[in-house]
Amino acid sequence: MSGALAVYACCVVVLFFKMLAISCYQGYFRLRFLAFINREDAAVFKRAACPAELPQVTRAMQAWRNDLENIPMFLALGGLAVVLEAPVAMTAWLSGVFTVARVSHTVTYLAGIQPWRTVSYGVGVICLIGLATLVIEALASTP
Repeated sequence: MSGALAVYACCVVVLFFKMLAISCYQGYFRLRFLAFINREDAAVFKRAACPAELPQVTRAMQAWRNDLENIPMFLALGGLAVVLEAPVAMTAWLSGVFTVARVSHTVTYLAGIQPWRTVSYGVGVICLIGLATLVIEALASTP
């Protein structure tokens, strides 16, 4: 197994657990306060449905949506960089930094910390652009 593939695989697993943690975070607050917007969920606890989500759940949903805008691009670009045998060190470095940036983004998003949330987001986007560049370069150098 190549070094880039090993790093990419580790990053994918870390991002999976990070997204799973956001789901658990939402569930924790819903259960802690027994606050559900779906009638069938509230009925299980013999409660009325809430008119709106809890602020913590809403914030987590927003972080989740942001992940859905960024992580699929990483999965595609990182996977292509590995398959096309882009430079290993750069592929691994960009994958690792992207993953750290996404974890940092989630933590700062949930905590409401600026400007670090925006910085984390920006670093992740720069890594995606870097991976896209590696893919383009690998394609251009293929006979």
